[in-house]
Amino acid sequence: QEEKIFAGKVLRLHVCTMEGAEWLEEVPEDTTVEKLKERCLKHCLPGSLEDPKTVTHHKLIHATSEKVLTDTKTVLEENIQDRDVLLLIKKRAPALLPKMADVVAEEKRKQEQKAPDKDAILKATANLPARSVDRTVTHHNMRDFQTELRKILVSLIEVAQKLLALNPDAVELFKKANAMLDEDEEDRVDEIALRQLTEMGFPESRAVKALRLNHMSVTQAMEWLIEHADDPSVDAPLPGQTPAEAPAEGAASSAEAAAGPSSEEGGEEAKDELTEIFKKIRRKREFRPDPRAVIALMEMGFDEKEVVDALRVNNNQQNAACEWLLGDRKPSPEDLDKGIDTNSPLFQAILENPVVQLGLTNPKTLLAFEDMLENPLNSTQWMNDPETGPVMLQISRIFQTLNRT
Repeated sequence: QEEKIFAGKVLRLHVCTMEGAEWLEEVPEDTTVEKLKERCLKHCLPGSLEDPKTVTHHKLIHATSEKVLTDTKTVLEENIQDRDVLLLIKKRAPALLPKMADVVAEEKRKQEQKAPDKDAILKATANLPARSVDRTVTHHNMRDFQTELRKILVSLIEVAQKLLALNPDAVELFKKANAMLDEDEEDRVDEIALRQLTEMGFPESRAVKALRLNHMSVTQAMEWLIEHADDPSVDAPLPGQTPAEAPAEGAASSAEAAAGPSSEEGGEEAKDELTEIFKKIRRKREFRPDPRAVIALMEMGFDEKEVVDALRVNNNQQNAACEWLLGDRKPSPEDLDKGIDTNSPLFQAILENPVVQLGLTNPKTLLAFEDMLENPLNSTQWMNDPETGPVMLQISRIFQTLNRT
């Protein structure tokens, strides 16, 4: 009677096996899971307990929570309730360790799949005829497309100007290209740099002029403004810019451009006008370094002129410019103004491409080339333009094709 009084609550549990057997087990709630598992095995596998591993090779799972019950815990500790369903399942056999022979065979197979080393390559190619290959030239030909693009653009600009000059409406075409550059001129002033100067008290027109003269460098522009504060010509237009071309009178200038030379004035005046327009376009090609990169590199101790040269050579990329300053500084800034060899296979292939030929007769293509020379980072913009994009795509494809041969 004392055992009945102090005994725990008896639970009736529904037990199932994978083979489809089902029965009820009545156990006190203080029964361990291991004891419960032994009772279940006696019920479904009589005589199996003679092998002590049978108990450890089976597990009980709570059907509702899908939890594997721990052998050392009691039914109460596992939070099993009356009429809960338990699954008796045999554990999966552990994976067999691989045989030594199989391990050796696998390692041998991996070794056979490896690429040959340098000695093996030299041994296999020892009997092949030797060829004198200039490694310097080979490396030179494998240069990055962006590095070669500038030289290609310099030469293509000359070709485009010659082709457009043959057009009867050459003056109007070049005026149109120049006007497109003028429209974009205001966007090329760094607004943050301009705000810094105007907040110091400098007039906006002078600040714009100072920034353009000093490659958008706030420090250098401020020094220029202070130095020329009493200069009577401080508000004069930039060199090569007449008062009629100043921003305040841009509308009148555009009207004059639209009128164009009359047929009675003759070809000589048109030729002179073309020359002047070429000069204006070339002046607008001036490189403008990233002011933030200039400041960052100058803080490292480099001279501003060296920093501007480094950024010009490396397409305004600060990290590459830093490496250039610390290295052998090649190519030099002077090399950037040189075009590609007009007799080279690359340049001939570009000129023979019909898409490029057609594009060179479009003033917008000339504008794109000039803009990319000034700021190479704008090449993506022109690659996505419906008029200039096909031309840039063909140039890139021709370069990549010849570079692989």
